[in-house]
Amino acid sequence: MTLPTALARVTATRYVLPLREGGSLPGLVEASDDGTYVMKLTGAGQGPRVLVAEVIVAGLARALEIPTPELVVLDLQEPIARFEPDEEVQDVLSASLGPNLGVDYLPGAFGYDGSRPPSAGLAGRILWLDALTANVDRTWSNPNLLVWHGRTWAIDHGAALYFHHAWPSRGVDPARFAAQPYDAERHILRGVAGSLAGSAAKGDLDEACAA
Repeated sequence: MTLPTALARVTATRYVLPLREGGSLPGLVEASDDGTYVMKLTGAGQGPRVLVAEVIVAGLARALEIPTPELVVLDLQEPIARFEPDEEVQDVLSASLGPNLGVDYLPGAFGYDGSRPPSAGLAGRILWLDALTANVDRTWSNPNLLVWHGRTWAIDHGAALYFHHAWPSRGVDPARFAAQPYDAERHILRGVAGSLAGSAAKGDLDEACAA
């Protein structure tokens, strides 16, 4: 089991193009480490709490040996925002100056369509991860899975740990959140994972949580 480490910090050097998916308006950027990242912005509609959920759940995924792109803290500086011609994009960039979240770009990856399913073990670990973190995505309508180099990669965990949307203004009852049942029937990998009763995936998950 590989435990998560602190995120590296790099600077965005060129804004390549916006990725118009959903309302968060992520963008593809080049960075000071010569890497290419999908930049998720603190100034987007749901704010930085969604990005915190991304970091936490991606760390758990790595602990469970679930392929997931590497993350970095991606500094956005004013000149990139100032020279962006699209006014909508410019507004979000200007509201996101400073640290944002960078997700390693997987060139040539394609969205999961079921034609190349993962092993039952990996499918089970992904399902357990989503149950633990109350991830409401990972359905056929919003798979949040990629296939890259023949492997299934879990991405986009911002919908997990959704209790943070009510924290701290309306209060949070951790015990109530933890006790909520998880309906796995609509999960995109439910059929691939097979029977999860007594599976090794739960033991791995318990070990990751204890760590």
